Amino acid sequence: MYPILEKSELAEHIYRLKVRAPRVAHAAQPGQFVIVRADEFSERIPLTIADYDAAEGSVTLVIQAIGASTRKICALEAGDSLADFAGPLGHPSEFVRMSPEELRGRRYLFVAGGVGTAPVYPQVKWLHEHGVQVDVIIGAKTARMLIYTDEMRAVATNLFIATDDGSEGFRGMVTQQMEELIEKQGRRYDECVAIGPMIMMKFVALTTKKYALKTTVSLNTLMVDGTGMCGACRVTVGGRTRFTCVDGPEFDGHEVDFDEAMRRQGMYRSEEARAAAILAEREAGHKCRIGLDK
Repeated sequence: MYPILEKSELAEHIYRLKVRAPRVAHAAQPGQFVIVRADEFSERIPLTIADYDAAEGSVTLVIQAIGASTRKICALEAGDSLADFAGPLGHPSEFVRMSPEELRGRRYLFVAGGVGTAPVYPQVKWLHEHGVQVDVIIGAKTARMLIYTDEMRAVATNLFIATDDGSEGFRGMVTQQMEELIEKQGRRYDECVAIGPMIMMKFVALTTKKYALKTTVSLNTLMVDGTGMCGACRVTVGGRTRFTCVDGPEFDGHEVDFDEAMRRQGMYRSEEARAAAILAEREAGHKCRIGLDK
């Protein structure tokens, strides 16, 4: 069992869990993920690592309660335990393998959207600890949906916030903020890393392509079983079929077929909604009336 050390609510339906998992904490690197089960009857859920502390033996996850399985995990409290916590899995971020000489003088731009802000944090933190300059854009629909702003401000060279409604920071899309930085302010970057909603990453990649700016994206939201066996995370990258969980989760954003990825992502929404409705019925103490009573 893996005890939950701390739990906090970051925004509506978005929770941060700090879990005791010493072996994972000692081996984790930026960009990797874990597979979690709430209990022995639950679905296996891949979740990108939001932070890790080897000395404390803890791993931090940020979870949005949007489906039956994530709602079950988010219903747990500090002192409760997760049944399974496997990892770290997936390839770490490319910059982890770079030498100090390669990193020296590089400047990164990270673009984070929604819950994708959480897995951006350990990457920016790692680069900060290695003396690399990093600018970060965090985007959200409105100020109340922003997360990790204080944490990111502590490790980023510069933090920029973009909200659709202008309730905090720049009013507009993250791509407009990018154009403001690159075109109007003349900032130059060696690489852009984008993590967030699929549609956001698509348009970030389209924007950076016109600047010939190398762009890395994380397709963690496509993963289902996290082992490559289910095939749900198949994606075309550079004309080749890849599996997000075993070949990624990070890929060249200019080579990803985002339209195909978004179609695949949409295939599972109706099933997840159905499972969430069943769970809601059970939580309310009613017998399931929508086709699955197990």
